[in-house]
Amino acid sequence: MESLARGGTRWKRFAVVMVPSVAATAAIGVALSQGALAASFSVSGQQFKVTADQLDGKGFVQYGALDSGKSGAHPVAVVGLDTAEITNLCQSVVVPVPVFGDVSMTLSAGKPGGPRVEAKKLYIDADDLQANATFTNIDIGTSIDSTTKGPGPSKGDKYAPDSFSQQAESVRFTDVKQRAWATTAGTFKLSGLGMKVQKGKHECY
Repeated sequence: MESLARGGTRWKRFAVVMVPSVAATAAIGVALSQGALAASFSVSGQQFKVTADQLDGKGFVQYGALDSGKSGAHPVAVVGLDTAEITNLCQSVVVPVPVFGDVSMTLSAGKPGGPRVEAKKLYIDADDLQANATFTNIDIGTSIDSTTKGPGPSKGDKYAPDSFSQQAESVRFTDVKQRAWATTAGTFKLSGLGMKVQKGKHECY
């Protein structure tokens, strides 16, 4: 069975993050500047943006959780993938520097026609997305503590036990734009990695 979700969603309430289209947040979600599980660090007060042309993933799970930091608690849709291959990945973060102004860091990898970005045990915590998403053999309404098709909840994540989740054997995301608070990957292979630091705001979208 396959299902298709199209369009964009802006999360304004914790409950809203659980609609099926939020699965597209899994698409691209590697924050290269983060290096630990979302549950094991305090998130910064800054979000980052990521885009990708396409992501093909196997073993998908998605559930609601809260990320916490000095800026407060942030309701997010956490998406986990056993494996993912990503085409044309872009990640950007803008850092406000006192007196100097904004400084942007942009990372890119997996350009079209070349090797794709590869990730394993990928988790992403996001609250805003636009994408097209196709799910294969999706189950909607599964208890997060009973999922079997993906990596399961990230250890230590702040979520309600036995709460709503969805899972699928495989997923495809295209034309993805997202805003996230944190991500992690067990392994992350970046082919054709490029990094650029510039004064001012220079974001992926």
